[in-house]
Amino acid sequence: MAEVVTEKGYAATSVADVLKLAGVSRQSFYQLFSSKQDCFLATYDRAAERLVARVFEALGPGGLDDGPDDPSPPLKRYERGFNAYLEALRAEWSYTRLFLVEVFAAGPAAVARRVEGQDFLVQTHADVLGAATPEALLACRMVVAAGASLVSNAAAADRPDRLADIGREIVEYVRTLWEAGVFTAPVDA
Repeated sequence: MAEVVTEKGYAATSVADVLKLAGVSRQSFYQLFSSKQDCFLATYDRAAERLVARVFEALGPGGLDDGPDDPSPPLKRYERGFNAYLEALRAEWSYTRLFLVEVFAAGPAAVARRVEGQDFLVQTHADVLGAATPEALLACRMVVAAGASLVSNAAAADRPDRLADIGREIVEYVRTLWEAGVFTAPVDA
């Protein structure tokens, strides 16, 4: 599904296209999936699992936080995590295009999955950066939305080479927000 959708787009992809590439019968397909959309959603979920797994694999056994003795400050962990995410997107390009571009053509259920993914990313940003105030959480939502837009544009243009620049821009922007105290709790005077 990911390969065909990347090549043809969701709307132009037929079950027959998937069957041909996968080398399975129609009967086998319908034993697993009720429809093209059902197959797409299963593929979307698989893409999300693979992307998350690649990120945590790249980060090592401790993930974003190597434990209580982790000497990495939050910004360093954030940069490591965000760059691992972009590398996972680059390495799994057909899943990336499905995940970020074609999802909108697949209907409300697919878009709802994307919204859930965005919420997960916002919470991950908040956890890594220690964002606890409503303003800090809003900043995390805004950074995730901006990053998603930039990465989705690169995926729509079929330009994985743009991901490194996007990574530098987002990390630098988060650093600017950090230095401005956006993610830290205000100190009462």
